[in-house]
Amino acid sequence: MNPIKHVAIIMDGNGRWGIKKRKSRNYGHKVGLKTVEKIIKETIRNNIKYLTLYVFSTENWKRPKKEINFLFTLLENFLKDKINELNYQNIKLKVIGKKNFSKKLNNILDYSENKTSKNKKLQINLALNYGSKSEIVSALNIIKSNKLKINEQNISKSLFTKNIPNPDLLIRTGNTQRLSNFLLWQIAYSEIFFEKKLWPDFNEKDYNKILNKFKKIKRNFGNI
Repeated sequence: MNPIKHVAIIMDGNGRWGIKKRKSRNYGHKVGLKTVEKIIKETIRNNIKYLTLYVFSTENWKRPKKEINFLFTLLENFLKDKINELNYQNIKLKVIGKKNFSKKLNNILDYSENKTSKNKKLQINLALNYGSKSEIVSALNIIKSNKLKINEQNISKSLFTKNIPNPDLLIRTGNTQRLSNFLLWQIAYSEIFFEKKLWPDFNEKDYNKILNKFKKIKRNFGNI
C-alpha cells in the first residue's frame, strides 16, 4: 500500500456547474466552497499531512472583473468565518504564489498564515496568483542572485513549496485533461487522476475511491 503524504487538487468546473444549474458562475464557486470543506475533513480523516488547492492562477486574471472580485470576497469571508475553526482543528494555512492582492485580502491571508503557523495536523497550501512557469523562473533568479549552482536541489529549495514534500497524487475534476501550469516541477513523479465530475459534485466517496486506487498502484520511479 502506497502511503499518502500530499494530495494536490485542481478544483475545476465551478463556473460550468453554476451555468448547468441555470444559475451563475459565481453560484458555482459558492457551492464549490462547500466541497472544499468536505475534502478538508476527509483529508484529515485519512491522516494526510498536506493538501494543495489550486484556488486562483496567474491566468485567471483574464476572467471578468466581476467574477474575480466575487472569488476574492468569497475567500475573504471564508477565512474570516472559518479561521478559528481551522486553527482549533490544528490546520496550518500557507499561501503559495505572489500575494499582490488588495491590502484587505493580503492582511487576511497574512493573519491566517500567522495564526495557524504552528499547527501540525494538516497543512493546506492555497495556490493563489500561482503559475508554475513563473515560479520556476523566480527560483532561477533567486539562485542567480545568491550565486548558487543551478541544480535540482537548489531549484527545489527556491520554489514556493520549499520544505513541502512533492505531491503523491494530483486530482483534477471537471472532465478536463491538462495541468494548467500547476506544480509542473513538483509533480514529475506524481500519479495523476482526471475526474469527470465537476468540482461541486465531487464528494467524499469519489475522493476515497481515488485515494484507494492510488494506494494499490505499483510505483517504479524509473525502476522495473
